[in-house]
Amino acid sequence: MRSYSIKLVVILVCLASLVLLPGCTNWKKKYEALSVEHENTKGLLATEKATTSQLSDRMAQDQQTIDELQRQIDELHKTPADASGFGPGYDVAFDAAAGTVTVTLPNAILFDSGKAELKNATSAELDHIYSVLQSKYAGKLVEVVGHTDTDPIKKSKWDDNWELSAQRSLTVMRYLMKKGISSENIKFAGRGPAQPIASNSTSAGKAKNRRVEIVAHIRS
Repeated sequence: MRSYSIKLVVILVCLASLVLLPGCTNWKKKYEALSVEHENTKGLLATEKATTSQLSDRMAQDQQTIDELQRQIDELHKTPADASGFGPGYDVAFDAAAGTVTVTLPNAILFDSGKAELKNATSAELDHIYSVLQSKYAGKLVEVVGHTDTDPIKKSKWDDNWELSAQRSLTVMRYLMKKGISSENIKFAGRGPAQPIASNSTSAGKAKNRRVEIVAHIRS
């Protein structure tokens, strides 16, 4: 019995010694250090998230800037036909001073020689021009202007080139009105041979001068 008591005392002393050993204090310090490190890591993670969010916002802003610059570059490389909306294949000119965009159609596309009636009941060119006028220039004043070369009228019913050019522009105007352009927003004029864009001394020059211009007044 006494031997058992001695053994129990020895065990209790050993346990007390373990608790009071310096090593226990070291474990406590390590725990505290790990806790501090954990808190620091949480702070770094929060900072990293905030930085990542700011970086993401900045990247989005930069992309918007890049897209806008690309749009401006694309605009600079557009032809007048593309920029106006009429697209390739159309002879289009801008007049910044007058505030107009003009589409020119050779008379040969629309009329037979000396005639003022359209070749066909439906004109794909005029239909396309009408659709652009309605989509991009709705409510703007549209002027249809007829032009001829200087060759005198010989075999047609018209008194002169002035009358022929006026009748052709009137035909085009009526076509566009029938499609849907308001009579309040359109007018016509005949310029005869008075405003050539090429020399009438050659066949090629005369062909260029025989034309119908459809002028959209952008500022109206």
